[in-house]
Amino acid sequence: MIKNIIFDFDGVIVDSEVLVGRAFSKYLKNLGHNFEEKYFFQFAGQKTIESVSYLSSKLSIKNQEKFYNDILEISAEIFSKDLEAVNGAYDYIINSKKNVFIGSNSMKSRINIGLKKVGLDKYFHQDSIISFEMVKKPKPYPDIYLKVIEMHNLNKEETIVIEDSSVGVTAAKKAGIKVIALTAGSHWHQERSKKDLIVSDPFKIIQDYKLLDNIILNL
Repeated sequence: MIKNIIFDFDGVIVDSEVLVGRAFSKYLKNLGHNFEEKYFFQFAGQKTIESVSYLSSKLSIKNQEKFYNDILEISAEIFSKDLEAVNGAYDYIINSKKNVFIGSNSMKSRINIGLKKVGLDKYFHQDSIISFEMVKKPKPYPDIYLKVIEMHNLNKEETIVIEDSSVGVTAAKKAGIKVIALTAGSHWHQERSKKDLIVSDPFKIIQDYKLLDNIILNL
């Protein structure tokens, strides 16, 4: 019986991947690069610094530090205005009878800001939130999920992870935890292929929070 749910944050609880894509698109267009928001979705699940490093190399942007700091500033401004919960996430979490946790490649300070913005901060205790700066290696390494298990002495057989990216699915599987891939976030638009998720081989791929409880009941 599943008693514990570990949620990824970006794209699973908050619909932020589209906003990060908007930030990158805005910044790069000012530098003369035609960068569509939807192109960013291939980086979903990665740390922002990794995306900046890749794009700096690809687009010959020399000052990576400025690129990174500017993206954080633009993203923070967009988040403060436009951040919303992923469709179905708010209702699911506030009504959940499971123990809920967060395991994310995002910074804890940013997670807390996001949770407060969408009205979910009171449903997650501070020690139930594990972010990348709390472990040696971020996703796709299993460290974040193993940290949640270790800190709270959870039984892996009673735990499920909810992810939205192949990076996160890989991390959960390496940690030995069943993982469901959720495509309810806006970054999973109709034109986007689920090939990467399929290749990473989650236990199940669903597109609506309403389907989650029935799957969990059958685990």
